[in-house]
Order: sequence, then C-alpha cells, then structure tokens
Amino acid sequence: MVYLNRIYTRSGDTGETSLGSGDRVCKTHPRIAAYGGVDELNSVIGLALTAPLPEEFATWLRGVQNDLFDVGADLCVPVDPSADSTDASPLRVRADQVSALETKIDKVNERLEPLTSFILPGGSPAAAHLHLARSVCRRIEIGVVALLNSEPDAVNSLTATYLNRLSDLLFVLARACNEDGTSDILWTPGGPQNSTESAE
Repeated sequence: MVYLNRIYTRSGDTGETSLGSGDRVCKTHPRIAAYGGVDELNSVIGLALTAPLPEEFATWLRGVQNDLFDVGADLCVPVDPSADSTDASPLRVRADQVSALETKIDKVNERLEPLTSFILPGGSPAAAHLHLARSVCRRIEIGVVALLNSEPDAVNSLTATYLNRLSDLLFVLARACNEDGTSDILWTPGGPQNSTESAE
C-alpha cells in the first residue's frame, strides 16, 4: 500500500531527486526523464479516455494506465544483476504484460480496413486523442531505449518492449475509432496543398 500524506517535501528543491533505490540523482538524469515520460504518457491516455470510446477499449486503456505505473516503478529502481530474487524484489514489467497487448492488437487488427498508405493523425475525436497518445508513446520509448543503451545491465529491457507494443495498440485502436479504418485520412505524398491558401 502506498501512503502519500504530504505532497511537498522540499527534498527536490536543489534539483536532485531520489530513485526507488534511495540513490540521489539530478532531475535531468536519463532515468528520471524515462519514468517521468511514462507519467506523461499515462496522462495523455487519461485524456484519451475522456473521448467517446467503445467500452471494451476504455477498459483496456484503464488497464494500460495501471501497467504504466508498473513500468514507472520498474524504471525508478535500477536493476541489480547481483541481487538475489526474493519476495521483496522490486516490481518489474513481465513478458505476460507484453503478450496481453499483442493479443489485443491481433483482435483489433482483424477488423481493420487494410492499409494502402500512411495515415494522417486525426479523424474522430477518439482517434485523434489515441494518435496523440501513440506519438507520445513513441517518444517515451526512445527515451527508455536511450537509458537501456547507457545502462544495459541496470534496466529491464521489457520496459522498452512494452512501450513498443503499446504504441502499436494505440495505433490500431485509433484506426478502429475511425470506423475500423474506413474513415482514416490517408497521406498523399506530394499531394494537393491547402486550397484555402492565397496564391502568390
């Protein structure tokens, strides 16, 4: 159980913060950026949940929000390869959390109109919110991969895998919210410019 009875502690006023391990690091540390980004992504998904969504999708996304707290908890405690696995081990993202996303992706993708082009983010309000969440997820994944590359022995690689798969889920959910992809807005390479622009 987590108890938060004080919102401010003043301990971060000098630009440092504590990891879950108790170590103090600068707030600009890549690990802080990584799990801070996961918090941002969770908020964007919360915004997506305010749009009209099928209840099944909303239920999935609420589960994802819970998973993202697991991802953040994992990232805030560096992996210690020398530590023994005990009941008190830090929370880590698991392979079954990734495979659960893959099952959802496959289920939704079966009903989607086949893609013939890249698509522009937008369409219905729900799709636009989900595309925003997808693009944020891609950016956050890059930050986690950067952390993984700089500290390969101290990061659970499944955190990056989970985010990679989540961005795919958000993509197919966005398409499903555009009438199963039939009302997606297709990219036209070098296509017509905005006709409302004044001519020179």
